[in-house]
Amino acid sequence: MFTVLQSYPLILGAFLLLLDLVSWHLLPFPHQIYRVATRLALFLLYSGVIFNTGLSPLLPPPWPDEGTRQLAATALAIIWWIFAARTLTVVFGMVLLRRIGHSGRLLQDVLGALIFLIAVVAAAGYVLLLPVQGLLATSGAMAIIVGLALQSTLSDVFSGIVLNTTKPYQIDDVVSIDGIEGKVLDIDWRSTHLLTGSGSTAVIPNSVAAKAKIINLSRPADVHGVSIRIAIPAQVRPRRVLDALERALQGNNALLTSPAPKAFVDEAGTTIIYYMAAGAIRSLDKKVDVRSLMFDLAHRHLEAAGIAWLSEVPIEPIPRTRALIEEIKIFRGINAEEKETLAQTLTKREYAVGQVILDAGEVSEFLYVIGTGVVSASVRNGSTFVEVGRMGPTEVMGEQSMLGDAPSDARFTAMTSCIVYRIEKSVTLQCMEQRVEIKAALTKLQAVRQQSTHSMLFQKPSEVKKTGFLSWLNKR
Repeated sequence: MFTVLQSYPLILGAFLLLLDLVSWHLLPFPHQIYRVATRLALFLLYSGVIFNTGLSPLLPPPWPDEGTRQLAATALAIIWWIFAARTLTVVFGMVLLRRIGHSGRLLQDVLGALIFLIAVVAAAGYVLLLPVQGLLATSGAMAIIVGLALQSTLSDVFSGIVLNTTKPYQIDDVVSIDGIEGKVLDIDWRSTHLLTGSGSTAVIPNSVAAKAKIINLSRPADVHGVSIRIAIPAQVRPRRVLDALERALQGNNALLTSPAPKAFVDEAGTTIIYYMAAGAIRSLDKKVDVRSLMFDLAHRHLEAAGIAWLSEVPIEPIPRTRALIEEIKIFRGINAEEKETLAQTLTKREYAVGQVILDAGEVSEFLYVIGTGVVSASVRNGSTFVEVGRMGPTEVMGEQSMLGDAPSDARFTAMTSCIVYRIEKSVTLQCMEQRVEIKAALTKLQAVRQQSTHSMLFQKPSEVKKTGFLSWLNKR
């Protein structure tokens, strides 16, 4: 068989073309680079066969008197140009995908179309000796007509090329484009596809995305901003509101310390002042939960400071002690009269920053209720104390001593200036005897805190990814 192929080089060329198709589609190459290298090698062999036969892709075949041979040689010369275009396209595609990832496919398709167009024109001019000048002039006029008819579509295509080249966002990034927020699913010839928070797909034309304000929420990868906006009546002094919001931010240990969270006036009017409380988180997946917690903490700290949220219906003020009892979860099962009686037993005490409210190992004679401020809870880990949580208004401390004269496992320290209300142990025990649900709530609270402490102390440290010169080079 090989003797026949050597005797008939044109047949050998056709055999190489068939081998290229088989190797590209059927052979199980583990990596694309092997497929591209095989195609490049076969193209070089094919070129060698063509040139050794006496053919040149830049000239028509030299056998005008031999009809069959002339026809076969013409076909192989034309195929050489198509083969060259295809090989050059896959090489460019591999380079683009390695440098700019999945978003390079659009640019690869556009370059491939241009390369094939050049190859077709070159084959028509060099091999078939067609009047290419007239063809180019006609195609130029047609291109102008088609371009005017498809102006909007072409704008999307070239905008897509710009977006893929400059890379303001990539596949799987969470972005906001023209006010629409979602996860990038795909970037094709015409549009960018976003998966919105409601589970629907938003299709944004590339021309719109190229002109719109783009906010990439996935960059930087390890710091993501999160904020809430609150409206407060203008008659409330801003400093009081800002102090309460700063305490709310301090009480949220899900926020990063760098950049530091902050509260500020966003917009001021004659009747309403809008405030922003902003911070940063490590994982974008926690954004919704952290925002909800920020609203909850802001509400609690504002209420503790005697500041009401904006409401069209005037709210009759009630004593702070009565409001605390109303908000404490373990006392929600008692009736209004019992809450009023319990509120009168609360005694107020103030704590400065850094002062210990309840120390680890101490058997408390009181059930503590946080009125205002932020309290840090830390447990012993060897010779040091590790923070396991932060607490705010309406949260209680000392439940272990109420349940069985057990000492406190945690040390509770004032992170800010705090007002703490105390309920004597005898009063708490009396409430527990009268209401079984109070004891059950305290027992559940103790179990949840012990489980949280255990998971905090014994969680595995996150794996540190190794980096090196090769890892850095692959990202270039």
